[in-house]
Amino acid sequence: MSEAFAPLLHLTNDLATGKTTSRALVEQALAAIAAPDGEGRRTFVQTHAEAARKQAEAYDAQRKAGISVPPLAGIPMSVKDLFDEAGCITTAGSRVLEDAPRATQDAPALCNLKQAGLISVGRTTMTEFAFSGVGVNPHTGTPANPWDRATMRIPGGSSSGAAISVTDGMAAIGIGSDTGGSCRIPAALTGIVGYKPTASRISTDGMVPLSFTLDSVGSLGRTVSCCWAADRALSGQSVRAEDAPDPTALSAPRFGVLQTYVLDGIDNTVAAAYQNALQPLEKSGATLQDVTFQALTTLPELNRLGGFPAPESLTWHEKLIATKADLYDPFVLKRILRGKEQNAVDYISLMRNRKSLITKAHGFFDNFDAILLPTVPIIAPRMADLTEDETYTRTNLLLLRNPTVANFLDGCAISLPCHTQGTAPVGLMAMCMGHQDDKLFALAAWMERALKHSAL
Repeated sequence: MSEAFAPLLHLTNDLATGKTTSRALVEQALAAIAAPDGEGRRTFVQTHAEAARKQAEAYDAQRKAGISVPPLAGIPMSVKDLFDEAGCITTAGSRVLEDAPRATQDAPALCNLKQAGLISVGRTTMTEFAFSGVGVNPHTGTPANPWDRATMRIPGGSSSGAAISVTDGMAAIGIGSDTGGSCRIPAALTGIVGYKPTASRISTDGMVPLSFTLDSVGSLGRTVSCCWAADRALSGQSVRAEDAPDPTALSAPRFGVLQTYVLDGIDNTVAAAYQNALQPLEKSGATLQDVTFQALTTLPELNRLGGFPAPESLTWHEKLIATKADLYDPFVLKRILRGKEQNAVDYISLMRNRKSLITKAHGFFDNFDAILLPTVPIIAPRMADLTEDETYTRTNLLLLRNPTVANFLDGCAISLPCHTQGTAPVGLMAMCMGHQDDKLFALAAWMERALKHSAL
């Protein structure tokens, strides 16, 4: 496994001071992708080697000439194969779209990233049409989790390639989508940071949809500041190191430690790591209070007919399924077709029930700075153990259960690694209601610092 990149804000400083060049960073990424003993061929469906080199050289020349460029200019990123990228076919991890026309322009979110100076080195693998938290793809292959790689454990999904591009040094930041945890699940299972923003903050235009209601555009990186910088760029804001969340700015955050629903079925490894992670937060000055939010127990009933993703994805896929059903991953096709189980009354009831639950959640969340919970209740299982439909479905639902809470409540959430180095990765999730992204990043930076200090 190639060495991971330094955090984004370290790289911006190294570029500004001449300690490295954009060309060197791009070559580092491309070398990791091409490593014969690496996961590159299962992580990327396409690379932009020559275009990336040319962009890097252009930024290096501008810096050398004293021309001002954005701080992130020249840093390599990976792009989930869900976003339109000019000149590329957006296959969304599927054979169904292999003959689709090439995109004529970048998706708005991707356009913002490139305007901020980030360089796309390629398009990453994903669960077909983003419809699974497991991350397995029978068409493109599935990159193995960096932890215990010999046993070929799942990377988590659906932004599977995005996660491995970061863990294996193929990109400094991975761009993904998050409809029910697709950034946070792979981040938790591979030991990095994953961010899901308030959905409406970042455009989902030019992106193959899974759920028009729940889709959001997120990122996966090594640190909280990495995801903060990517989120700023994605939303069209300026990225300056002096604006980054200051972990020393908070003194006594108040956290609600959620007990309802999210601890069911938790395995011993996750339970131990999660409980151990709460201790340094308290020692660093946080107030932790065990809390229950009984309304969450209604989620399985509300989503019993496939929730929003099933009917909304079927709307998009209906014509494709009529002619190309045999090209779909059977696991994915089965989930899309569940959309037929809902009628108009079911769908409208779901929308109204969601609105009601969001109202209740505001009253609950307002008592705390953020709510804490395990990102997922299990460690990454082996791919070989998920070949049977029943096991795959059960595992997928378990992986999605906790992260989906934030999407259903229209909130923002972040997953931080909280395990001891060398052990199975475990994620600690902090969640706020919508449009509190800046606040959440500040809290996450504080938590990250507390966790790191406890490990010293």
